[in-house]
Amino acid sequence: MSKIILPDGSPDKPAVDYPCDWQFKVIGENVSLIQQAIREILDKKEYDLQASNISLKGKYKSLSLVVNVASQNERDTIFKNLSESNHIKMVL
Repeated sequence: MSKIILPDGSPDKPAVDYPCDWQFKVIGENVSLIQQAIREILDKKEYDLQASNISLKGKYKSLSLVVNVASQNERDTIFKNLSESNHIKMVL
């Protein structure tokens, strides 16, 4: 396995300044159920949700979710909760 080396020579992850807007790609079969899951997970948090792509056979739909996160912990928690939803097949 090779390491990614950043322009400054460090092998670490790029620094992210929080709070910031973070984009998730959310994929599932039923857009209405995906939207419902996102509403429940993000509760009263503001977010932007846009249709993104449809698979070649039309079975899977992807949505672009942009939400402002205050920390790495919050970002990871949102990712985990989205990933665990029965209505969401994949989160990128």
